[in-house]
Amino acid sequence: MTRRILVTGTEGQVVGSLVEAAAGRHDIELTLIGLPELDLTATDKIVPAIEALRPDVILSVAAYTAVDAAEGDEATALAVNGTAVGEIGTAAARLGVPVVHLSTDYVFSGDKPSPYVETDPTGPLSAYGRTKLAGELALAAATPNHAVLRTAWVYSPFGKNFVKTMLRLGETRDSVAVVADQVGNPTSALDIADGLLKVADNLIASNDPALRGTFHMTGRGETSWAGFAAEIFRLSATLGGKPVTIDPIPTSAYPTPAKRPGNSRLDCGKLEWLHGVRLPDWQGSTELVVRRLLAG
Repeated sequence: MTRRILVTGTEGQVVGSLVEAAAGRHDIELTLIGLPELDLTATDKIVPAIEALRPDVILSVAAYTAVDAAEGDEATALAVNGTAVGEIGTAAARLGVPVVHLSTDYVFSGDKPSPYVETDPTGPLSAYGRTKLAGELALAAATPNHAVLRTAWVYSPFGKNFVKTMLRLGETRDSVAVVADQVGNPTSALDIADGLLKVADNLIASNDPALRGTFHMTGRGETSWAGFAAEIFRLSATLGGKPVTIDPIPTSAYPTPAKRPGNSRLDCGKLEWLHGVRLPDWQGSTELVVRRLLAG
């Protein structure tokens, strides 16, 4: 039976990855909805826009992701990342369908010395983190039939991301300064797309409450931004790129409007145990993306 999957957003890393993952699959009918049909700042129009399409499941992936810009525009970020997500939940509840919502490691403060689990207290440091947490809470209030998937350090062949930035900088520099005291789990949007579709399938197939709630979904393994950059340039060099060295720097040497968590590592054991979803090692997924980008 073909499943009608509604995706919020029409562009970006995760949307592009979902389109690619669904291509050629006859059991999926993927519908993307974005501007002007779905304006996440127009609260009163969200529910009717979604109800009209009558999906079997909603993948809520559209977001205000300009982390630093959100510091000066928190009202807009809150409308998109918070209020709109609650409205998506309301639409899902009226239709009687599940929602899979993509959230972020930024809901945590980053002070914990070990990877975060789903039950750890939240404590966002930035406007972006606060608005994404507001979305999680709004969705939970609107419908119990949901799964929140928190991810981190997203990269892909699409959109703007860290891997693309490093490869671009490496074209004109022999050395790149990169923050070394923030650690996390690099996560390919290609892997995120596979995880989203698997969780969506599980929610459609079963009413088990254990499959609902909050989960963490990142690439396996951890590194620092400097370590991530070093691996990108190592891979690039093996594929014919010029050697580039990393100059490890502290966060204090690279100030940004939004404060980042020092520890973004997420424990994904709950997702693997209950949903059977385990994303690949970050190094292997990074190699796939670097190869694609360098191949043009």
